[in-house]
Amino acid sequence: AGLAFHLVDERSGEDANFYFEGGITSLVKALNRNKAVLHDPITIKKATGDTEVEVCIQYNDGFSQTIESYVNVIPTAEGGTHLTGFRMALTRSINDYAKKMGTTKNGDDTVIGDDTLEGLTAVVYMKMPSTTLQFEGQTKGKLGNAEVQPFVQAAVKEGLDTHFEENPSDGRRILDKIFLAAKARLAAKAAKDAI
Repeated sequence: AGLAFHLVDERSGEDANFYFEGGITSLVKALNRNKAVLHDPITIKKATGDTEVEVCIQYNDGFSQTIESYVNVIPTAEGGTHLTGFRMALTRSINDYAKKMGTTKNGDDTVIGDDTLEGLTAVVYMKMPSTTLQFEGQTKGKLGNAEVQPFVQAAVKEGLDTHFEENPSDGRRILDKIFLAAKARLAAKAAKDAI
Protein backbone atom coordinates (compact mmCIF):
# COMPACT_ATOMS: atom_id res chain seq x y z
CA ALA A 1 0.00 0.00 0.00
CA GLY A 2 1.18 3.51 -0.77
CA LEU A 3 3.87 2.43 -3.26
CA ALA A 4 4.15 4.71 -6.29
CA PHE A 5 5.80 4.05 -9.65
CA HIS A 6 6.82 6.79 -12.07
CA LEU A 7 7.96 5.37 -15.41
CA VAL A 8 9.59 7.48 -18.10
CA ASP A 9 10.32 6.37 -21.67
CA GLU A 10 13.50 8.33 -22.39
CA ARG A 11 13.15 7.69 -26.14
CA SER A 12 9.82 9.44 -26.56
CA GLY A 13 9.51 11.43 -23.33
CA GLU A 14 6.24 9.69 -22.45
CA ASP A 15 5.67 9.01 -18.79
CA ALA A 16 3.20 7.08 -16.67
CA ASN A 17 2.34 7.12 -12.99
CA PHE A 18 0.97 4.19 -11.03
CA TYR A 19 -0.22 4.53 -7.46
CA PHE A 20 -2.66 2.43 -5.48
CA GLU A 21 -3.40 3.54 -1.93
CA GLY A 22 -5.11 0.29 -1.03
CA GLY A 23 -2.28 -2.19 -1.74
CA ILE A 24 -3.63 -5.75 -1.92
CA THR A 25 -7.18 -4.48 -1.40
CA SER A 26 -6.83 -2.55 -4.67
CA LEU A 27 -5.39 -5.68 -6.29
CA VAL A 28 -8.41 -7.78 -5.24
CA LYS A 29 -10.77 -5.07 -6.55
CA ALA A 30 -8.84 -5.05 -9.85
CA LEU A 31 -9.02 -8.86 -10.14
CA ASN A 32 -12.81 -8.68 -9.61
CA ARG A 33 -13.42 -5.60 -11.80
CA ASN A 34 -15.57 -7.38 -14.42
CA LYS A 35 -17.42 -9.63 -11.98
CA ALA A 36 -20.51 -9.21 -9.83
CA VAL A 37 -19.13 -9.11 -6.27
CA LEU A 38 -21.10 -10.24 -3.21
CA HIS A 39 -19.52 -7.85 -0.67
CA ASP A 40 -16.76 -5.28 -0.14
CA PRO A 41 -13.21 -6.67 0.18
CA ILE A 42 -12.34 -8.05 3.63
CA THR A 43 -8.77 -7.12 4.61
CA ILE A 44 -6.97 -8.72 7.55
CA LYS A 45 -3.57 -7.62 8.85
CA LYS A 46 -1.51 -8.99 11.71
CA ALA A 47 2.09 -8.50 12.73
CA THR A 48 4.20 -10.23 15.34
CA GLY A 49 7.76 -9.00 15.73
CA ASP A 50 9.26 -8.83 12.24
CA THR A 51 6.71 -11.19 10.65
CA GLU A 52 3.58 -9.75 9.09
CA VAL A 53 0.62 -11.19 7.18
CA GLU A 54 -1.91 -9.31 5.10
CA VAL A 55 -4.88 -11.08 3.52
CA CYS A 56 -7.71 -9.69 1.41
CA ILE A 57 -10.70 -11.72 0.22
CA GLN A 58 -13.80 -10.99 -1.82
CA TYR A 59 -16.39 -13.39 -3.21
CA ASN A 60 -18.01 -12.96 -6.61
CA ASP A 61 -20.91 -14.79 -8.27
CA GLY A 62 -18.61 -16.87 -10.50
CA PHE A 63 -17.41 -20.44 -10.06
CA SER A 64 -13.65 -20.13 -10.49
CA GLN A 65 -11.19 -19.12 -7.81
CA THR A 66 -8.38 -16.59 -8.07
CA ILE A 67 -5.85 -16.85 -5.25
CA GLU A 68 -2.49 -15.08 -5.42
CA SER A 69 0.19 -15.42 -2.77
CA TYR A 70 3.40 -13.52 -2.14
CA VAL A 71 6.30 -13.59 0.31
CA ASN A 72 8.38 -10.39 0.47
CA VAL A 73 6.97 -9.40 -2.97
CA ILE A 74 8.11 -12.75 -4.46
CA PRO A 75 5.12 -14.50 -6.09
CA THR A 76 4.68 -18.03 -4.71
CA ALA A 77 2.91 -19.71 -7.61
CA GLU A 78 2.92 -23.11 -5.87
CA GLY A 79 1.66 -21.68 -2.56
CA GLY A 80 3.21 -22.99 0.62
CA THR A 81 2.61 -22.92 4.35
CA HIS A 82 1.07 -19.42 4.31
CA LEU A 83 -1.56 -20.53 1.78
CA THR A 84 -2.27 -23.75 3.72
CA GLY A 85 -2.87 -21.73 6.89
CA PHE A 86 -5.16 -19.35 4.99
CA ARG A 87 -7.28 -22.16 3.50
CA MET A 88 -7.61 -23.97 6.84
CA ALA A 89 -8.70 -20.78 8.61
CA LEU A 90 -11.20 -19.89 5.87
CA THR A 91 -12.90 -23.30 6.04
CA ARG A 92 -12.94 -23.39 9.85
CA SER A 93 -14.21 -19.82 10.21
CA ILE A 94 -17.05 -20.37 7.72
CA ASN A 95 -18.07 -23.67 9.36
CA ASP A 96 -18.02 -22.03 12.81
CA TYR A 97 -20.12 -19.11 11.55
CA ALA A 98 -22.62 -21.47 9.91
CA LYS A 99 -23.02 -23.38 13.20
CA LYS A 100 -23.41 -20.13 15.10
CA MET A 101 -26.12 -18.95 12.70
CA GLY A 102 -27.90 -22.31 13.04
CA THR A 103 -27.67 -23.18 9.35
CA THR A 104 -25.92 -26.50 10.03
CA LYS A 105 -27.01 -29.23 12.38
CA ASN A 106 -24.47 -31.04 14.61
CA GLY A 107 -21.75 -31.18 11.99
CA ASP A 108 -23.71 -33.12 9.35
CA ASP A 109 -23.82 -30.33 6.81
CA THR A 110 -20.30 -28.97 7.20
CA VAL A 111 -18.72 -27.52 4.10
CA ILE A 112 -15.34 -28.66 2.85
CA GLY A 113 -12.41 -26.55 1.68
CA ASP A 114 -13.31 -26.81 -2.02
CA ASP A 115 -16.76 -25.34 -1.32
CA THR A 116 -15.24 -22.23 0.28
CA LEU A 117 -13.03 -21.57 -2.76
CA GLU A 118 -15.80 -21.28 -5.36
CA GLY A 119 -16.05 -17.66 -6.53
CA LEU A 120 -13.26 -16.54 -4.18
CA THR A 121 -10.72 -13.88 -5.08
CA ALA A 122 -7.95 -13.63 -2.51
CA VAL A 123 -4.44 -12.28 -2.04
CA VAL A 124 -2.22 -13.61 0.75
CA TYR A 125 0.91 -11.54 1.44
CA MET A 126 3.64 -12.48 3.95
CA LYS A 127 6.45 -10.18 5.01
CA MET A 128 9.26 -11.79 6.98
CA PRO A 129 13.02 -11.50 7.45
CA SER A 130 14.92 -12.84 4.44
CA THR A 131 17.34 -14.58 6.81
CA THR A 132 14.58 -16.97 7.98
CA LEU A 133 12.92 -17.58 4.59
CA GLN A 134 12.82 -21.19 3.42
CA PHE A 135 11.64 -21.83 -0.12
CA GLU A 136 11.08 -25.26 -1.62
CA GLY A 137 12.50 -25.77 -5.09
CA GLN A 138 14.85 -23.65 -7.11
CA THR A 139 12.21 -21.34 -8.54
CA LYS A 140 11.18 -20.09 -5.05
CA GLY A 141 7.62 -21.02 -5.96
CA LYS A 142 6.63 -22.51 -2.60
CA LEU A 143 7.14 -21.25 0.96
CA GLY A 144 8.39 -23.95 3.34
CA ASN A 145 8.54 -22.22 6.76
CA ALA A 146 6.47 -24.44 9.09
CA GLU A 147 5.99 -21.72 11.73
CA VAL A 148 4.12 -19.53 9.22
CA GLN A 149 1.08 -21.83 8.92
CA PRO A 150 -0.25 -21.51 12.50
CA PHE A 151 0.49 -17.76 12.49
CA VAL A 152 -1.49 -17.13 9.29
CA GLN A 153 -4.23 -19.54 10.38
CA ALA A 154 -4.76 -17.75 13.71
CA ALA A 155 -4.67 -14.28 12.10
CA VAL A 156 -7.17 -15.12 9.34
CA LYS A 157 -9.53 -17.05 11.64
CA GLU A 158 -9.61 -14.19 14.15
CA GLY A 159 -10.05 -11.56 11.41
CA LEU A 160 -12.89 -13.41 9.65
CA ASP A 161 -14.69 -14.23 12.90
CA THR A 162 -14.59 -10.53 13.84
CA HIS A 163 -15.75 -9.43 10.37
CA PHE A 164 -18.68 -11.87 10.33
CA GLU A 165 -19.68 -10.72 13.82
CA GLU A 166 -19.61 -7.05 12.81
CA ASN A 167 -21.04 -7.52 9.28
CA PRO A 168 -23.70 -10.25 9.41
CA SER A 169 -25.05 -9.38 5.94
CA ASP A 170 -21.62 -10.12 4.38
CA GLY A 171 -21.47 -13.39 6.32
CA ARG A 172 -24.96 -14.35 5.16
CA ARG A 173 -24.17 -13.70 1.46
CA ILE A 174 -20.92 -15.68 1.74
CA LEU A 175 -22.70 -18.58 3.45
CA ASP A 176 -25.40 -18.65 0.75
CA LYS A 177 -22.73 -18.82 -1.97
CA ILE A 178 -20.79 -21.59 -0.20
CA PHE A 179 -23.88 -23.68 0.61
CA LEU A 180 -24.87 -23.49 -3.05
CA ALA A 181 -21.41 -24.83 -3.98
CA ALA A 182 -21.76 -27.62 -1.38
CA LYS A 183 -25.22 -28.52 -2.72
CA ALA A 184 -23.84 -28.73 -6.27
CA ARG A 185 -20.97 -30.94 -5.07
CA LEU A 186 -23.33 -33.31 -3.25
CA ALA A 187 -25.74 -33.42 -6.22
CA ALA A 188 -22.84 -34.28 -8.57
CA LYS A 189 -21.72 -37.03 -6.17
CA ALA A 190 -25.26 -38.42 -5.95
CA ALA A 191 -25.57 -38.44 -9.75
CA LYS A 192 -22.22 -40.23 -10.06
CA ASP A 193 -23.25 -42.78 -7.42
CA ALA A 194 -26.56 -43.37 -9.22
CA ILE A 195 -24.79 -44.12 -12.49
